[in-house]
Amino acid sequence: MTTRRNHPTQRRAFLQAAAATALMGSLPFAALAQTAGTKYKIGIIGSGKVGGALGGAWVKAGHEVMFSSLDLAADKKLAASLGGKASAGTTREAAAFGTVLLLSVPYAAVPAIGKELGDLVKGKIVIDTSNPIVARDGDMAVAAREKGAGITSSEYLPGARIVRGFNAIGYAKMAEAASKGGDKVGMPVAGDDANAISIASGLVRDVGYEPVLVGTLAAMGKYLIPGTPLGGEHTPDEIRKIAATLK
Repeated sequence: MTTRRNHPTQRRAFLQAAAATALMGSLPFAALAQTAGTKYKIGIIGSGKVGGALGGAWVKAGHEVMFSSLDLAADKKLAASLGGKASAGTTREAAAFGTVLLLSVPYAAVPAIGKELGDLVKGKIVIDTSNPIVARDGDMAVAAREKGAGITSSEYLPGARIVRGFNAIGYAKMAEAASKGGDKVGMPVAGDDANAISIASGLVRDVGYEPVLVGTLAAMGKYLIPGTPLGGEHTPDEIRKIAATLK
């Protein structure tokens, strides 16, 4: 009798798919259904190029968005250009405003954000776009990349329901994604909270991408940064195949 052995890549793909299915399966169907078409209040922490592009796309999709950064005057100007569902405030005001938060700051600023907003982010969904870039963020970025940005962000923001996403595609592409027709570009996401992943996935679709859950923060969060195989634009199927090769 011959024994059939699975190829290591196929086995990893099966295990990752099973884990993703189990994670999403832990959320009741009714809760999943409620996220489709639901409009949220979104607080943008860091309304630079990425935060501005994503916030603008979400305003156009019908969500209420409050922008915040170190330049309140620029945030007010951006909000005014987007219409009535957009506003601007301090980072604390944006964190208090949003039922969902977008974190889009230089990674070296994340520890300070955690200290300043820790009481406000606890229990909230935080879509984390911030990437540890060694040339910009120094030694803390080296440590974050070794440990993994997903786990590191969760340590800086204890109690936040973090979903890593929008980490490896340029802001200019994000700004135009919703207007593109045809097949959707995939957007890899990683997280540990099924409800947070479901809501973040809906917001990914509102920007114009197809979300692809690649795994947990510990297992896959470290790959959602520029320069890894998951960086750049890929189809959903390509993302799944790439993710299956990663450890």
